[in-house]
Amino acid sequence: MTGEQGAAASRHQPPRHVVVMGVSGAGKTTVARGISALTGLTFAEADEFHSEANVARMRSGVPLDDDARWPWLRALADWMASRNAEGVSTVLACSALKRSYREVLRQGPPSVDFVHLDGTAEVIRERMAQRAGHYMPASLLDSQLAILERFEPGEPGLVLDVALPPDELVSAAVNRLGLGAGAAAVDG
Repeated sequence: MTGEQGAAASRHQPPRHVVVMGVSGAGKTTVARGISALTGLTFAEADEFHSEANVARMRSGVPLDDDARWPWLRALADWMASRNAEGVSTVLACSALKRSYREVLRQGPPSVDFVHLDGTAEVIRERMAQRAGHYMPASLLDSQLAILERFEPGEPGLVLDVALPPDELVSAAVNRLGLGAGAAAVDG
């Protein structure tokens, strides 16, 4: 296949949708932005979809309950479905801590690939202590770890160790998901 034929073929590939998931401080945003930079997938930060009430609640150190999360998750699924209808591939940084949350996200576009950035609480706590300007206090890490449901047998998803450097996490995700040049191409 020539380069021109390859480019034409990539334009006819269905859009791809990737959710980089994990607890706060795992590096979701960094890795999702890296995937976007390497592949051209349209990046979104799920935190930006939260209502003002949810943000205020988290800022004050109160964890969100499921009732607060459902509208947020449906908005994220709708965003991916809308991009899919436009022929645009996406990468989303989103906690997606429970399987039921991932199921809501899967109701958006025809398929979603999940990349779980997983690791020890100590590594994640250290990262959280180093970041500035984020409304999620480190005190909520324990509540997130308590509700985290790792992939169950039969649930598709890629697990990467947060102890790896961000560039290695990005490369591993791109390679293992088979993303590459043209992954974000718009059909046309």
